[in-house]
Amino acid sequence: MRRAYADGPFGQIHYQFATEGRPLVLLHQAIMASGQFDNVFAPLIAHGFAPIAIDMPGFGLSDAPPVQPAIADYARCVAPVLDALGIGRAAVAGHHTGALVGTEFALAAPERVEALVIHGAMILPDEERKALADDICGRELAFAARAHGEHLVDVTRIREMLCEGRIGPDRITDYVVQAMQAYRMGAYAYGHSAAFAYQHAGPMQRLDLPVLLLSNTGDMTHPWAQAARALRPDFAYAEIAGGGIDICDEEPQEWADAVARFLKSLGD
Repeated sequence: MRRAYADGPFGQIHYQFATEGRPLVLLHQAIMASGQFDNVFAPLIAHGFAPIAIDMPGFGLSDAPPVQPAIADYARCVAPVLDALGIGRAAVAGHHTGALVGTEFALAAPERVEALVIHGAMILPDEERKALADDICGRELAFAARAHGEHLVDVTRIREMLCEGRIGPDRITDYVVQAMQAYRMGAYAYGHSAAFAYQHAGPMQRLDLPVLLLSNTGDMTHPWAQAARALRPDFAYAEIAGGGIDICDEEPQEWADAVARFLKSLGD
């Protein structure tokens, strides 16, 4: 994997990319960055794909938008990266917030997306959406640095709770670093605020391309994936047993295999 920058709508966009293979854009969850996919790069390359993992605006090493963006604003970061690489058309795979961004990009530029993988469809009841937004976004909006790095300990404990012991302390530390990159740029709450304001059902109904709904049974979004299956039974579906929101680290080979199997089924 190599690293580069492209000029985007909010400044520079940082991305990682492989130089050979079938192009596959990877869009990360909030509050992480392209490093979320570190452990799936190698298995995807072994399958013949060239991962292109983008730091969405305000995350990783990409410049932040000046104000709270919408999901459609994040989607505007994809085409400049493809243009910089001289790629006209690519498959796109998004995880959680990245899945919403992938949906918007596929609708905004259908000629540039050959297929879409949605891992973390967001089809949920309004009352559940509001409760999660109040909790998650409320905590992120209130998040602030504290003496002795206590805020870093708070993030560490949350990530340890979410992974239930399946992720080691070195990688947990990396999660904290990725989150602090967003905090440093004032974008700590941007991703989830945009995600919970996004109504996925309508855009999903308008998708007219090959789509894989991917889920893992231990993910908090797994019930939402089942709602998405009911909404679009024509979409392909794949499921990984167990895991949580860090499935790309917990089962990187299975994740890469599921994505590759779907894309290869469509031909070259």
